[in-house]
Amino acid sequence: MRAARLIKMVLLLQSRPAMTAAELARELEVSERTVTRDAQALSEAGVPVYAERGRAGGYRLVGGYRTRLTGLARGEAEALFLSGVPGALREMGLEDAASAARLKVSAALLPSLRDASRTAAQRFHLDAPNWFREPETPGLLPAVAAAVWDDRRVAARYLRGSDEVVRELEPYGLVLKAGVWYLCARIARATHDGAFRVYRIDRFTAVEAGEERFERDGDFDLPAFWAERAEQFSRSILRAEVVVRLSADGARRLPYAVDAPVAREALEGAGTPDADGWVTVTLPVESEEVAHEQLRALGPEVEVLAPAALRERCARDARRSAGLYGG
Repeated sequence: MRAARLIKMVLLLQSRPAMTAAELARELEVSERTVTRDAQALSEAGVPVYAERGRAGGYRLVGGYRTRLTGLARGEAEALFLSGVPGALREMGLEDAASAARLKVSAALLPSLRDASRTAAQRFHLDAPNWFREPETPGLLPAVAAAVWDDRRVAARYLRGSDEVVRELEPYGLVLKAGVWYLCARIARATHDGAFRVYRIDRFTAVEAGEERFERDGDFDLPAFWAERAEQFSRSILRAEVVVRLSADGARRLPYAVDAPVAREALEGAGTPDADGWVTVTLPVESEEVAHEQLRALGPEVEVLAPAALRERCARDARRSAGLYGG
């Protein structure tokens, strides 16, 4: 433990001109007295750590000293490529690896470039979860992430509705979508058809990684696979249709009220605007109930023509609104 801390201290001093005892204590998560002892130990070991006394004093390396301890471990290198998503790293248990990797890279950079990580962090931040929703980290996510990184087969229990199913999976990749974690995995051929599936991490009840590693399919493309499955899912839930008239403003706002690709496709198939400038479109929807909630956002810029039950429901809404604002 102390050896790792001493290495980190050297890398910190190598990446900056000087650091105070308080700054080092904060970075190393120790007391200032421990920092003093560690600096003394490094000096006795031949590392030229120099202590400057006084209010503006601190610690620095003398004579352009450079350590060769900046080589990245595999886990650190992999985590470094995810360093733009700190929340995801933390949830997968990779925050320490990413921190070590960034520190090693900073130590290896030219002095003029050492502030690159700080300036980048001040200019870009990814906040994945939706608004008005408190994200919850699935308890089994770190175990699943470890299996993904290590290409290890897992024995998993998964809730499908109210039933629990058991699967032996080859975990290929993780996806964070709107604050929800998903696993893209191949079902082991010994137990099923070897097909790829998508699982919500929060529906796993147990995950146990075995000793056996699986051989990845070199043609598997995680972003392409996810895009294809997401498109299939979004269309699979559209089991009903509604016919609506839209004003020009309603047509413009439709992609913000319903699924955007579906809205654009429906508008492309619309006919010529009528004398009032309105267009009639047939819109695939999940259900009449969902369509009612979505179309309400368009207010008087949409008129439901069919089905009749939905039209009457929207008419009742309009009469209630007229009663509130009428006169």
